[in-house]
Amino acid sequence: MDTLLAILSNFWVIVAIKIAVGLGLVMGMVPMMVWMERKVSARFQLRRGPNRVGPFGLFQLIADSLKLLWKEDFFPRNTDRLVFLAAPIMAFLPGVLSFSLIPVGVAGGNEIMGPGGVMAVSYISLGLLVIMAISSVAAYGIAFAGWASNNQYSLLGGIRSSAQLISYEIVMGMAVVALILMTGTVNLSEIVQQQQDTAWNIIRQPITFILFLVAAFAETNRAPFDLPEAEQELVGGYHTEYTGMRYAWFMNGEYAAMFTMCAILTTLFLGGWTFPGFKLLAEMLSGSALGQILVGLLSFAIFFGKVVCLIFFFMWVRWTLPRFRWDQLMKLGWHVLIPIALANIIGTALFLEYVASRFGFGG
Repeated sequence: MDTLLAILSNFWVIVAIKIAVGLGLVMGMVPMMVWMERKVSARFQLRRGPNRVGPFGLFQLIADSLKLLWKEDFFPRNTDRLVFLAAPIMAFLPGVLSFSLIPVGVAGGNEIMGPGGVMAVSYISLGLLVIMAISSVAAYGIAFAGWASNNQYSLLGGIRSSAQLISYEIVMGMAVVALILMTGTVNLSEIVQQQQDTAWNIIRQPITFILFLVAAFAETNRAPFDLPEAEQELVGGYHTEYTGMRYAWFMNGEYAAMFTMCAILTTLFLGGWTFPGFKLLAEMLSGSALGQILVGLLSFAIFFGKVVCLIFFFMWVRWTLPRFRWDQLMKLGWHVLIPIALANIIGTALFLEYVASRFGFGG
């Protein structure tokens, strides 16, 4: 028993366990989100959805995976093979890497999990800035796929994706600036702790939340911002020439990005793992090892529940709103959202300087 505890206390063993749990969580959520989206879309269209393979159609995912594995795998003529192969992985990895920085709970002061008991695969004090940097890499995967496929529809999809992500990353970045002004930190766990002690940032910064949410839809290429693939116009856009498991990596990347984006929204605006009354309960239970485990499980359940609600909202929007035209998408970003985001930064700064400082609240 002592030997086992010594092994589990080893730094590298803890790191390996954290990576395995984080990767397993994202990879486990992707098929569940595919199943959930089919059920949600069927509900919106008055259909039953998958219900033939296994209980509630859950095994349909296994059937789909086997189908993709056995599909013909080919290279279109005159493609750049290295870039063509690397693009799906570049589109998938940012979602997983970003999730590894997000604190998903707290284990009541258990330092084995991380500083202050914060449960995250990797605890970085500049976590918010690192996530913003990683999320921009996904655009390269889609752009490279469009360029390497030697197909005009794919190229147009890649160009659309690049322009869309550049435009809406400005909106997202400016929303983050306003949030940093209010909170005074880029440490994700500190942002959650602040919300626990004051109020959720969706209440303190509602305009910032709306700006970040709209930009999140564009960043994840979800409808009504799914113009890079737009089946009716571009056949499938950047992934037109991809088949089998290479196509599956793009789909995995899209759902992993949506899961991670919902986790970021939960952390920044919805209080992360906290809930009214949670702090008092955690203080009561944190005196023992069993209590710390219970606090850790409860905080993760709260965090996960909020993320699932946001995922449902993303799906609800996809199956409710029609797709924007390309010119409408650009006008919304450059003519509406960026000016609002700029005004939001100025308004937040003025509020903190002339109102919050006088009454002793704010960041």
